[in-house]
Amino acid sequence: MLTDTSILDNIAIILVHPKFPENIGAAARTIFNMGLSQLIVVSDRKLDSTAMTKMATHNATHIIDAMEVFPTLEQAVAPFSFIVGTTARRGRQRGSERSPRQIVTELAPLVTNNRAAFLFGPENCGLTNEELKYCHATSAIPTNGFSSLNLAQAVAIHCYELYHGLIHERKDIEPVPRIATSFELEGMYEHVEKALVRINFLEAKNHTYWMNNIRGFLGRMRLSSRESNIIRGICRQFIRHQKQQEEEQQVP
Repeated sequence: MLTDTSILDNIAIILVHPKFPENIGAAARTIFNMGLSQLIVVSDRKLDSTAMTKMATHNATHIIDAMEVFPTLEQAVAPFSFIVGTTARRGRQRGSERSPRQIVTELAPLVTNNRAAFLFGPENCGLTNEELKYCHATSAIPTNGFSSLNLAQAVAIHCYELYHGLIHERKDIEPVPRIATSFELEGMYEHVEKALVRINFLEAKNHTYWMNNIRGFLGRMRLSSRESNIIRGICRQFIRHQKQQEEEQQVP
């Protein structure tokens, strides 16, 4: 049985290629203040621990000490079942953004039995469409006019909404059973893509467009681990059957 605040242990903040170590430290400080504990950084360069610790202050240094660092986003999100990408940019490929408060309402029944992550992109450009493909939802902070916020500010607003919605205003909600992780879904998507290439459904010109739509469709279904494995198994068998037919046709 979860305690009042242990539900926050299922949520991680992921900073994708942050430019300034001070923002990592500021994020750690906010994470600690709002009752969260997991900070993950996607980076392929050495991080300045002194600058991070200075901004985190003494109280949140343990967040920096426990911080995980991954070279790729795919590795960072692998264990999470619900992933939210934060963005200020609009676009047809970015779907319909919800406010942080709306996202927390959607997250509430999921987070009891599933791990969730909030992604924040680099300070200068935010998350790319390629990075957003891992996300099940996107969140945009409502602003008056100019929508650019500092990375640490964006983290603070989302962490506050998480604490406020899941702890301070927590309601009795029927929890959702465990759903497939990003690692399981990515394996499924890989086999779906291979099967669709086999039947020439995915043409070179619109390949990415259709795969993004298929990912969005299957992602919204919130498949269980078993269901994702069934789809993966069907695609694997289909590919095997297609190869067998092609080999038989080549026999003189």
